[in-house]
Amino acid sequence: MARPIVLFGATGYTGRLVADALIKRGGRPLLAARNEAAVKQLAEELGGLDAAVADVGRPETLRALVDEYTVLVSTVGPFLRWGSTAVDVAVDAGAVYLDSTGEPPFIREVFEQRDAAARSSGATLVTAFGYDFVPGNLAAGLALERAGDRAAKVSVGYFLTGGGSPKEAMSGGTASSVAGVMMAPAFHFHNGRVVTERSAKRVRSFNTSGGKQLQGTSIGCSEHLSLPRIYPSLREVDVYLGWFGPASRVMQGVSVLAEVPGVAKGAERLAERFVKGSTGGPGPEARAKSGSLIVAEVEDTGGSVIERVELRGPNGYTFTGEILAWGALHAAEEGVEGTGALGPVEAFGLRALEAACAEIGLKEENPPVQAQ
Repeated sequence: MARPIVLFGATGYTGRLVADALIKRGGRPLLAARNEAAVKQLAEELGGLDAAVADVGRPETLRALVDEYTVLVSTVGPFLRWGSTAVDVAVDAGAVYLDSTGEPPFIREVFEQRDAAARSSGATLVTAFGYDFVPGNLAAGLALERAGDRAAKVSVGYFLTGGGSPKEAMSGGTASSVAGVMMAPAFHFHNGRVVTERSAKRVRSFNTSGGKQLQGTSIGCSEHLSLPRIYPSLREVDVYLGWFGPASRVMQGVSVLAEVPGVAKGAERLAERFVKGSTGGPGPEARAKSGSLIVAEVEDTGGSVIERVELRGPNGYTFTGEILAWGALHAAEEGVEGTGALGPVEAFGLRALEAACAEIGLKEENPPVQAQ
């Protein structure tokens, strides 16, 4: 018998995308949100689903919906502000938990501060299970699998394709998250350990198969925390966000302000005033105009690139809704691999994740020919 799925934050922009994708795949999630009228209306629109009120300010309302058999999907962001309630509920119950965050400090908190408690209770925590940061884990995993013990470093770049600017392509929740992330400490995996650094400290260019050179700024991700556990020869993991293109150097300069006393706190207050969180996002037509490109390059100890994987796929929001729905249903029907805080490859396996992403439309460009 399949586990029940609770979708927390169902009435938000990302929550609705996940709900739609679950229904399309035959799922019947319980929809949970703090606005009773809105969540009941959404439940009716989606065919008479069950609905319940759950509020981060009243954790007991969410605890009443979750037990050890539940798959809890959280899209309640910004996660630095609102996300901890759902994680704690899942840990206490011993449930399976997935979320849509892309916020480095929250991801690190889940891995470093919730892992031991989750293992003790039997909970499985799969944070950042959306466009942030499933594609990079997959691309890096494929490249690292082929490199084997020769791999010493992997670098991943996330880029937008198609029309529209980053501002036009962002939901209100994403804009709010980016505002907070740029002023918060980031991290990367350096010399065999996780090292704290400011966001956008480093800038790197990637050459693509289409002949373009794309630039991104460094960011902390689940790749840094999960991949070294699977591929122990790794000494370096770097991830770069290329949403801002030529303005990457500008974003690097903005991040420097976070190290000036008093500036970061003032910027956070300004962001809270002008960026209001979940205020909607691009509709189906706008999403159809853009896509995603992810590049992973593996280097050996001498710094030579020995494996390279390039994935192309749909708009990031479309991907997030679809992959979270797939992950929730897979966890509900087939289970996950292990307990504690896990990355996407650890939780579902490289082959299952590759197949799921391909079905959604995220596929490798020019994959190697398999020997017969």
